[in-house]
Amino acid sequence: MSNHIVRKTKIATSLSLILGASISLPVYAQEANTDVEVIQVTGFKSSIKESTRLKRDAAGVVDAISAEDIGKFPDTNLAESLQRITGVSIDRSNGEGSKVTVRGFGPDYNMVTLNGRTMPAASLPSGGGTPSSRAFDFANLASDSVKSVEVYKTGKASIASGGIGATININTARPLDNPGFISSVGVKALHDSTNRVGDDITPELSGLISWTDSEAKFGASLTASMQQRDSSSTGAFVNQWNTSAFDGTIPQAADDIVLTNAPAVGQLYSMPSDLRYTIADRERTRTNAQLTLQYSPIDDLTATLDYTYSKQDLFEARAEQSIWMDNYKSALTFDDNTVKTPIYYREERRDQQTRDLGLAFQELNQVNQNDSIGLNVEYYFNSELSFMFDAHNSKATSKPDAPYGSWVNAGLGANVVNAQEVDFSRELPSMSIDFDDCRRDNLNCNNTLDASDVGTSILDSNFARQESEITEFRIHGKYEIENGAIDFGIESRSMESHSLQSLTRNTMGNWGIENPGELPDGYLNPTNFLAEFDDYDTSGSFNQGYTGSASQIGYWAGEEYGFNFAADGAFATNRTIEEDITAAFVQFTYNGYIGDMPYNIVIGARQESTDITSTANIDLPNAVAWEGNNDFNVRFGSAKEDFTLKSSYDHFLPSFDFDIEVIENVKARFSYSTTIARPTYDNLSSAATVGVPGAPTLLAGSSPATASTGNPGLVPLESDNIDVSAEWYFAETSYVSVGYYTKDIENFIGLTPMTQNYYGLRDATAGPRAQAAIAELESRGLAVTDSNLFQMVAATENGVDFDSMTYEEFEAAYDVIANSDDPLLEFTAQVPTNNKNATIDGFEIAFQHFFGESGFGVQANYTTVNGDIDFDVNADPTTTQFALVGLSDTANFIAMYENDDFQARIAYNWRDKFLNSAARYVNEPGFTEEYYQIDFNVAYNYSEQLSFFVEGLNITEQNSREHGRTSVQLWNLQQLGARYNIGMRYNF
Repeated sequence: MSNHIVRKTKIATSLSLILGASISLPVYAQEANTDVEVIQVTGFKSSIKESTRLKRDAAGVVDAISAEDIGKFPDTNLAESLQRITGVSIDRSNGEGSKVTVRGFGPDYNMVTLNGRTMPAASLPSGGGTPSSRAFDFANLASDSVKSVEVYKTGKASIASGGIGATININTARPLDNPGFISSVGVKALHDSTNRVGDDITPELSGLISWTDSEAKFGASLTASMQQRDSSSTGAFVNQWNTSAFDGTIPQAADDIVLTNAPAVGQLYSMPSDLRYTIADRERTRTNAQLTLQYSPIDDLTATLDYTYSKQDLFEARAEQSIWMDNYKSALTFDDNTVKTPIYYREERRDQQTRDLGLAFQELNQVNQNDSIGLNVEYYFNSELSFMFDAHNSKATSKPDAPYGSWVNAGLGANVVNAQEVDFSRELPSMSIDFDDCRRDNLNCNNTLDASDVGTSILDSNFARQESEITEFRIHGKYEIENGAIDFGIESRSMESHSLQSLTRNTMGNWGIENPGELPDGYLNPTNFLAEFDDYDTSGSFNQGYTGSASQIGYWAGEEYGFNFAADGAFATNRTIEEDITAAFVQFTYNGYIGDMPYNIVIGARQESTDITSTANIDLPNAVAWEGNNDFNVRFGSAKEDFTLKSSYDHFLPSFDFDIEVIENVKARFSYSTTIARPTYDNLSSAATVGVPGAPTLLAGSSPATASTGNPGLVPLESDNIDVSAEWYFAETSYVSVGYYTKDIENFIGLTPMTQNYYGLRDATAGPRAQAAIAELESRGLAVTDSNLFQMVAATENGVDFDSMTYEEFEAAYDVIANSDDPLLEFTAQVPTNNKNATIDGFEIAFQHFFGESGFGVQANYTTVNGDIDFDVNADPTTTQFALVGLSDTANFIAMYENDDFQARIAYNWRDKFLNSAARYVNEPGFTEEYYQIDFNVAYNYSEQLSFFVEGLNITEQNSREHGRTSVQLWNLQQLGARYNIGMRYNF
């Protein structure tokens, strides 16, 4: 380790103290300090003491978690560690921390850096959708492979732009900070209480080895960890809620429909499209490693080469039991909300054949991988002037792990539904059917759902891939002056993100489930879906279903129906976004006294220029095929077309931090900064992606075809930020702080609705053929339903008598393709535009205290987040609303105890209800309901080398739920469970 001695400011000294043993100075701290002071930290009280010192002495609002905190919190990954910090909340996936929200700004608006380096992100959405987010997924990193994390809530000229909520810097170890030989190993056994079919106990292994030569001129360190988790999840969801003004009638209702507590004419009401129960069994393996080499041939020069690797292998086998809403709505009972929802919903088949109970299987096979290699060189020219050069190349890839793609859906069904009803008044809506396997000739009429009733329909194989790469170069200089310093630097950052997405659709038994009983023995595992919902009232619900393997059915169907089971469809998305950023900054630091009051001031400015190139090379769609009543499919031809657009913008980003100790141990702060956050990748796309209508467009109540398109001309969100706070440090590890923050944001991205045609596609359901079919149905006295309309059009076009076949036979035999007589299909597109401004403000209150030498301590914090634009659930559903998502109050309470041999803490984390989407479906909102979680950790130090611990997460097994305009309108429910770890650590 370098013995070069330079002057150090209070800020620099404090930044070195927080990192403690085995922790290297991060790049941000290196700019404020040119030497590392190593403090031996043992126990979380010592770590919290250094965190308190950082909070007290840092310029601006900075919070941190040091190695002891991360190593000994009962947290699986960094996101779960970060949620303990004031103002930080997290999004969870499968009950595990995934992405971070800071002061109401979601994951896409926070910058994540590794040792000060900007990190790329790649993450596929579940279900094979198009990847779009810039957000770094913390689920890729294990907590025990990282030494410290800092959250910068105020902007700094020396910090990379891109985070309005915060910049989150992850620090890793460097061997020259800890001369000699150090090694340790940790072993955990994980039990996930939700697991159904995997291993009840899965392993977690971690280790570290660090070595330097006797003169501490050369050093090498290696950290590695591997975690496995087998889990399951039971849930329910609704695909669509359609809201409209009541005109006195219900679309596709029976003539004798019974309406109870019906909406008034003109009052808004919402109708569901379906209800689905799900069971998912998941496997996750996470591997992390970092190799660091350092060489310091002279005291004034240190070179560091490091490579960081992470990989997450994901597998999920999922089963659904579902009903789709259709014709002959016979009884609806509405609630009393201003936007009314049917709490009791019943449909009957009547003169139609029984329809299908959906029994789909899905599989996810995905790999997320991150690779980062970097070189850092520090050189002290003299006692006043020093330089730091840093270069890195980092790549994030999310890709399929199977030849059939990243997500496959094997459609199954059983035509046994004679009537269906739902009770939406329950937290978990109940699904009931009138079971009838006697009305169809190809069913066995034994009044039981068995394998002979079940057949295949459509097989969808989704392929999605995202690869993002960043190459970055930085030169930072520092010139020490009396009572201060001047920092300056230049940076160059190039980012490229390439996304692919396609859908391959193959027909098996078709939409009508033509071949019940076709699957070989052993393909269907009888399952009582309701038995998995042990936290909810499931009385009166239909409980028979099946689980199985989607890929097994896919391979069988490929042989049986003569197709290649592979994801080889045309790419609906083939998008590359390139960003080239150049920046220069200067920052002045000074500390002095006003009377007897010490103060610190930091003034900085950053100038950035950004050039964007957005390119899309897609297979052009050539038809929207009408394949059945309300079943449509976009078909693609062989033609391709390039869409390329370019844009550029510049930003001047000032920052100012001032703090003063007004009386002993009481500090006041004021900070101002301008920060930016860049648009997500989908918003920058240069080509449109088209969807399908929800029903024939001539029929009342049909939902329109939708499209999504980007706007490469978008500019970043720009926020003017003010922080004011006061802090009282009444003991070494005790303080109370109160702060107020406000962010005035320009250029928020709103969605401008636009109705237009794309790619010349036409509407087969609205042309002369469909109009003639309606007239013929009416002349025969037949109901104009989507099924009858399709059957009449198909019969007329193909010269077949309408009554010669059943609807299901027509559906299996014919598709209807638009012709030149049909009108152009109008798509409802939401085009992103910089057309909104907003203000977010709130308070942060924090308290921390250890009670003398008793070993007991508490930490508590509460953050409020307020926005001036909310979603109006009573607004016209045809109007696109702009609303701020992710805004919610959060709170933490942690009780701790520690002595020489024993450590324990219990943590309570709470997040209030918040809006997660302003357009969950078309213009429908999505709200995540209030959630809390309790975790604990207990550790025993058997000796200085050996310790044992027990951890528990979500020990009260809280569940998550999302709803629409009212709580009755379920979007998604997940029944979660607890996780428990038992393990040991040994230091050699």
